Amino acid sequence: MAKLTLFDRRRRRVRSAVKARANGRPRLSVHRTGKHIYAQIIDDGDGRTLASASSLGAKGADVDAATKVGKDLAAAAKKAGVTSVVFDRGGYLFHGRVKALADAAREGGLEF
Repeated sequence: MAKLTLFDRRRRRVRSAVKARANGRPRLSVHRTGKHIYAQIIDDGDGRTLASASSLGAKGADVDAATKVGKDLAAAAKKAGVTSVVFDRGGYLFHGRVKALADAAREGGLEF
C-alpha cells in the first residue's frame, strides 16, 4: 500500500471523528480548489445528497465567495428540512475560506 500524504491522513482522521459523533445527523462536507469552493449536505444512511452549493457561478474563490456559498447552502438545507448537521472539513484546516463558509452556514440557520 502506498504511503498516505499528510492531507489524506488528516482527512481520514477527521472523517472518522465526524462519523463517531454524527448520531444520525447529515454531514456538511466541504471541498475547495484553487478556483472554487463546494459544499454539500450528505445523508450517509441513505447515501444521497440533500442540499449543495458551490462558487461555480461566481468569479474567484476567495472568502467572500465562500461566505456566499455558506449562505446559499443554509437556504437550500432549510428548504430540504435540514436544521442540524455535523461539519466535515475534510483534510482542510479550519481557517480562511473553510471557516468563512462554516460561519455563514451558522448565520443562515444551520446548527453544528
